[in-house]
Amino acid sequence: MVDTITAETLRFERELAAPVETVWQYLVDPEQRARWFMGGPTDLREGGAIGMTMRHGNLADAPDPMPKRYAPYDGKAWHETITRLDPPNLIAFTWSGGEAGEVTIELAPIGDARTRLTLTHTGLRGPDDARNFGGGWGAHLAVLERRLEGKHIASFWALHAEAEAAAAKALGA
Repeated sequence: MVDTITAETLRFERELAAPVETVWQYLVDPEQRARWFMGGPTDLREGGAIGMTMRHGNLADAPDPMPKRYAPYDGKAWHETITRLDPPNLIAFTWSGGEAGEVTIELAPIGDARTRLTLTHTGLRGPDDARNFGGGWGAHLAVLERRLEGKHIASFWALHAEAEAAAAKALGA
């Protein structure tokens, strides 16, 4: 696990217990993506839309009440634009329509059964974005890791609190 967090850029690297093709499906299939991040209709092509529906209460394997500060976003649906696509190795898309940068996810095989995932979120608007998105990406990637390993996820929000604290620490806050 390698994380680099600055006020402008986030970079997360994870070694996942699945081949590239399996991890790719978790990135692009709306139902699979909803199990670790956000699902939503997807037009899988450069310039196409990748749907985002925030249902984070569904990410844990047990009831996991959403903290009050996130409750207004529960069920919010929107889309981002796919800016680059090289299946099954790379997908990049805007964030907040590009106002909060671009997310690039790259996959590389490690032997036949494992994958190195590198997620880079560039174009952040400062430390608040870095702390917020750093906590979010850290937690979502922890869920993805656990899903691929067949492990129980007790609480997404506990993972989020840990990841947000790590992001704040990396920023010196």
